[in-house]
Amino acid sequence: MERLKNMGLKKSFLLLSLFCLIAAFLLLGIAILICRGIMTGYPSGGVEILSDGSVIPLPEPTAAQQRVLTILNIIQMACCIIFPVGGLLTSVALFYHIKLKQPIGILRDGITRIQNNDLDFSLPVSSNDEMGQLCAAFEVMRRELLKTNRLLWQQAEERKRLNAAFSHDLRNPITVLKGTVKLLRQGVQDDQAINRLEGYTLRIEQYVEAMSSVQKLEQLSVHPQKIDLSVLQNELQETTRLLANTKKIALSCPLVGEVLLDHGIFLTVAENLIGNAARFAKSKLSIEVVLEKDYLLLKISDDGPGYPPTLIQNGPRPFETASSNSSHFGMGLYSSQLLCEKHGGKLILKNQSLAGAMAIAVFQLSFKP
Repeated sequence: MERLKNMGLKKSFLLLSLFCLIAAFLLLGIAILICRGIMTGYPSGGVEILSDGSVIPLPEPTAAQQRVLTILNIIQMACCIIFPVGGLLTSVALFYHIKLKQPIGILRDGITRIQNNDLDFSLPVSSNDEMGQLCAAFEVMRRELLKTNRLLWQQAEERKRLNAAFSHDLRNPITVLKGTVKLLRQGVQDDQAINRLEGYTLRIEQYVEAMSSVQKLEQLSVHPQKIDLSVLQNELQETTRLLANTKKIALSCPLVGEVLLDHGIFLTVAENLIGNAARFAKSKLSIEVVLEKDYLLLKISDDGPGYPPTLIQNGPRPFETASSNSSHFGMGLYSSQLLCEKHGGKLILKNQSLAGAMAIAVFQLSFKP
């Protein structure tokens, strides 16, 4: 049976037809022999001519015997039609049951599941014939379709994260611009405010161009440039003044030397972390810039409720929420983590021993004292 299942459709159909016809003719011969054996027990009538030329009349069958002989003749004629046709029909039924029924059921079930948008299954290959090859081809199609659907889903999720990061990272520069405009409306017109407007407008323009040119956050390019540490300190002071003006700020940063890092990435991460800490700090905020070998560490801590254990253990995830203490969840930490990794560093989240949370953004750079 297993050999027949793996045989080609044409060859297996011819073989089944041949076997069924042989069996049909054997049964036909047996039926005829049985009928002839029964008929020999009845008189057939007529005459018998002997060798000497004499003629002897044979007994004639009675009316009842004649009816039996007629029925037996009809049976023989019917068997000559029924057995060969029955053999062919039996071969067709066996061919369908052995070669077609199982693979057709497998394909029908696969089509139904695909129509229901269920691609998480596999089609078994029941034989090595043409139907088995068709099931194997269908399984390849299912895998490719599943791969395509997953790719489309990943692209949609990546586009969603990209749009969320784009919106989130523009929020802080816009807040700074709004604060500067408010100061200008109050009559505080100085060169610093104008320079801030110009600088943040240029940053927003560059950021929009960068985000418009990439399809994934991981494709963002890094453009390091030499920056004085005093410039970083002034920018951190200005950012904290605009984003956390109601909190008590402690800022520590080296004043002498240059660092080689992407200015825009550093400020975006700083604004995200400072804005996040300012939202959930109770009264004070601490910002510290530390240089360690070829790395710059931006440490931002607050006296708020701290990070949830799951966030510290698993790291930030986009669009993540929690029913309890969702303070430090969201797109800002996720975007900052990606930007730090792009700059050869990482983002470290931890809770302080007494109270509050600490975020450490690590940037790889070349430091010149």
